[in-house]
Amino acid sequence: MNYMKRIICLANSRKMSGRCVAGLEIEADRIGGWIRPVSGRPSEEISLADRRFKDGSDPTLLDIIEIPMLEPRPHGCQTENHLIDDESYWVKVGEFPSHRLAGLCEVPNPLWVNGFSSYNGINDRIPENQSDSLGSSLVLVEPKDLVIVVEQGLKKRQVRAEFLVANQPYKLTVTDPVVEREFLRRGEGGYAYGRRALACVSIGEAFQGHRYKLVASLIDL
Repeated sequence: MNYMKRIICLANSRKMSGRCVAGLEIEADRIGGWIRPVSGRPSEEISLADRRFKDGSDPTLLDIIEIPMLEPRPHGCQTENHLIDDESYWVKVGEFPSHRLAGLCEVPNPLWVNGFSSYNGINDRIPENQSDSLGSSLVLVEPKDLVIVVEQGLKKRQVRAEFLVANQPYKLTVTDPVVEREFLRRGEGGYAYGRRALACVSIGEAFQGHRYKLVASLIDL
């Protein structure tokens, strides 16, 4: 079964050897639910060949994209997943105006389940057996008091975002490659973001009994 999904690209984040792309669907003149295109690979990441347009360019945030799909592929709390037709090009059909983005934010609520933190994170993970009962894995929010932290991980420096949503604290790994590049150049430390931005927060794949909340993109307004 082939069908088309038209989305506003709100994430093009790194995942394994490829990317995790996600966005809100555009249906006629209204904004629909979340869509996450996935591949048939075991970890479902989207390769460069999968996602590029016919002219070879890569989708960027706020592009409006038409993506050929084969079937829904929900996986645990990732109810938004759809398997792409990897033999067809994605097509850019426009750009979503940034001044309309704030109207797409969710009403501020805590990000799914809180109370579980990794060594370097705050409220950044959910036990897998609790995450599987969630009905969604993507949200667009406006983080408050946003600070980008560059710190040494087990092997390499890592970029995390500290912020508040609904007065709850979070420190989540950033997988937005543009933000990573910007702040890794600055070296270790904490940096006030200094610009009003929205965050696409995603729940990732299960890893050692947990699923992790990730900042898949920061979109400046």
